[in-house]
Amino acid sequence: QVQLVESGGGLVQAGGSLRLSCAASGLSFSRYAMGWFRQAPGKEREFVSAITWSSTTGYAEFVQGRFTISRDNAKKTVYLQMNSLKPEDTAVYYCAATDRQYGTDYGTYKYWGQGTQVTVSS
Repeated sequence: QVQLVESGGGLVQAGGSLRLSCAASGLSFSRYAMGWFRQAPGKEREFVSAITWSSTTGYAEFVQGRFTISRDNAKKTVYLQMNSLKPEDTAVYYCAATDRQYGTDYGTYKYWGQGTQVTVSS
């Protein structure tokens, strides 16, 4: 049984930082590309960042230079370091896994976590 468990969300002031973690179990983690998506109230889930099994990374334009994705295959964990947070970053952040090389589309991902809430106050 595959499980992805996110942690690290919370309430932070604008300009602050948070580090999200996603711990995976039940899959050959090093063979999967991992992604982060987010969904704000009343909006569709959107791509934030992804990292291939070999640690090639990609980002949505709106987080370029502020967020950094990384992975630790030994710990089966993917991270999202979020700096210079803005109120518009407020959303539930989801971790996802795909056995494809890389993906920015929601449908590419096979497994999903339950999400962690990030709230940025102004």
